[in-house]
Amino acid sequence: MASLIKKVKKGKAYYYIKESARVNGKPRTVNQIYLGSIERIMNMALGHQSPSVNKIQSQEFGSLFLANLVDKHVNLAGIIDSVVPPSSREKGPTMGEYFLYAAFNRMIQPRSKKGLAGWYKDFAVHQIRPTDVSALTSQKYWEKWDRVDEDSILEITKQFFNKIRDIENTESDCFLFDTTNYFHYMDSKTSSELAVRGHNKDGKHWLRQIGLALLVSRTDQIPLFYREFEGNCHDSKLFNRVLQEIFDVLKQLDHKSPELTIVVDKGMNSEDNLQAIDSKEGVHFITTYSVAFAEDLARKDLSFFSPVDTIKNRELGPDDQIVAWRTSGHFWGQNRTVVVTYNPRTAAKQRYNFDKKLGKLQDGLFEMRAKVRSGKRSWTTKAQVLQRYKDLCGSLYLPQDLYDLEFKTKNNKLLMYFRKNHYRIGRHVARFGKNIIITSHHDWTTDQIVSASLDRYQVEHSFRQSKSGEFGNFRPIWHWTDSKLRCHLFSCVVALTYLSLIRLWLKRSGVEFTADYAMQSMRNLSSCLCWQGDKKKPFRMIEEPTPDQAKILKVFGYKVQKGVLQNI
Repeated sequence: MASLIKKVKKGKAYYYIKESARVNGKPRTVNQIYLGSIERIMNMALGHQSPSVNKIQSQEFGSLFLANLVDKHVNLAGIIDSVVPPSSREKGPTMGEYFLYAAFNRMIQPRSKKGLAGWYKDFAVHQIRPTDVSALTSQKYWEKWDRVDEDSILEITKQFFNKIRDIENTESDCFLFDTTNYFHYMDSKTSSELAVRGHNKDGKHWLRQIGLALLVSRTDQIPLFYREFEGNCHDSKLFNRVLQEIFDVLKQLDHKSPELTIVVDKGMNSEDNLQAIDSKEGVHFITTYSVAFAEDLARKDLSFFSPVDTIKNRELGPDDQIVAWRTSGHFWGQNRTVVVTYNPRTAAKQRYNFDKKLGKLQDGLFEMRAKVRSGKRSWTTKAQVLQRYKDLCGSLYLPQDLYDLEFKTKNNKLLMYFRKNHYRIGRHVARFGKNIIITSHHDWTTDQIVSASLDRYQVEHSFRQSKSGEFGNFRPIWHWTDSKLRCHLFSCVVALTYLSLIRLWLKRSGVEFTADYAMQSMRNLSSCLCWQGDKKKPFRMIEEPTPDQAKILKVFGYKVQKGVLQNI
């Protein structure tokens, strides 16, 4: 509700528009706008005798409204407050609301906690979910999240995904699992078990990092499980650690299929992991296998391969289609179905990059030979030169056997010769475009196996969204203790899950918008505080939605008529 109030300062009257709303059941001022003197107000209200509408304030509305509509199905704040209840003397937003508003921000336009309160002032929060946004400060987040220990986060996560499964009980019988990591600028002297150095997937190995594992359903791409882990933990060890939790998640699904499948990549491969899956009745796996460890499979002649029926292949010409060859082999203690695929486009890209690197390696060898011949310091022994050659190959990510190096001594001077090893180069090139898929499914067709393995891009897409997307980005990460990092990652996973639900519900209603496009479109739908010449008080109205905004609102059961948001 908007009203006009007067304040007297140094004997002069100044006027404001005050908007009130109930926050935690009590009336609170949620928005206040300075208007000025009575003369200025008269000009605005009269509009020089014109009945036209004057816009006093415009606030972003649509994106936050859409995010809140999803949360109405979940009630994240209620879940968190049931696990970490507020104290009797606690005022302002509850613990659950702090998490919720952090998740909303990650869905729409990620900001650090320091800038969160200022960011929310540009939104019509009082119309959507009234709260004291001035309380959403970094200091308050620090104080609140300091009360949330690891056991509490685990319980909150469990209840959250239980609720997601109640809302969207997936019919999928196939689940995709993968891991990634996020670099962090945490100082080396700061104590942390999560943020440690390891092999960073963004190439920033000198920075500390936090790992994240994610399980999504193949059919609807909804996250069903996640776990944060220390940045130096190998994928296969992490997979072994969380396998029982994954089995528990799958057991709770009300699925009709008697058999379930987990799709992973070669980083998860170990005898213990895959035998653990074998031991679970009705659970199968599909994984990839390094071609470097199965060159006999990688060198199979392409005349034995035939095209597979995938959605992508149907769009491509015969020369660009993925082809596959099926066989069997003994892996991890049992006989497995093996499918070798060849992607001509991938092979062409890999060959192009390989030729560039091989050229750089050759240029480097010419430079090395010149330094050896000139007798430069530290280039006078075979061991020194070989070490530099190994370092050069490592920097280019090339094997060391693509060139043969020969050394001779003449007049007490070291001489170096080199030549290409065409046999080794040929064996290396033979792997290009090849991928080996191994599965415990013997009754699935080759098309089914290849399609399921290719669909692992869905969880990889979620990771790309979390790193570089405008909506749902996990970065920036400005938290410096493990407890805060866990709280932050949970908020980000909530945002990612809500975006997935938006995409799914739109698609189910025949609206083929991505979650990114839907959020971007709704960001441009504003709520305006206006004053019309023939009205005595200011009033709120929603901008006229575009056709796409109207489609999105309709899917969620709303429409805008004459500036008023209404249920359909």
